[in-house]
Amino acid sequence: MASRTTPYGAFNFVVNFDGGQVFGGFSDVSGIGTEMTVAEYRNGNDRENHVRKVPGVHKVGDVTLKRGVVDSKSLFDWIKDVRLNGVKGQKKSVTITLLDEAQAPVQTWVLGNVIPLKYTGPTLAGKGGGDVAMEEIVLSAESLSIE
Repeated sequence: MASRTTPYGAFNFVVNFDGGQVFGGFSDVSGIGTEMTVAEYRNGNDRENHVRKVPGVHKVGDVTLKRGVVDSKSLFDWIKDVRLNGVKGQKKSVTITLLDEAQAPVQTWVLGNVIPLKYTGPTLAGKGGGDVAMEEIVLSAESLSIE
């Protein structure tokens, strides 16, 4: 891969569920991240009065996906399955792949053991114009890795 002097565009990406299942295109993805906590500890016999920082648990942030409403019930069917049957067998793997200008993969984030956390339907207003009916889903993941 050639070296770059400019960052990749933020709008070339693909979102897949369970290794390829597509729920439709998304216009926005936000919240990809992980956070670690630290435990502070001080030995009682340390000469210097300071704490040692020991890594604690980590958590993955909630990821928000937005898209225009399309004729697709599969995303809401997943939400309904989790709501009615609990999480057993309903957790999915979600991959978010950044693409370059030639649509070649640059970096892939993999969210593991994902369940839907929140769904927000579109705001419907009769004012006319070119507004698009957007829906939003927030995903809760247990793990995050980069491939």
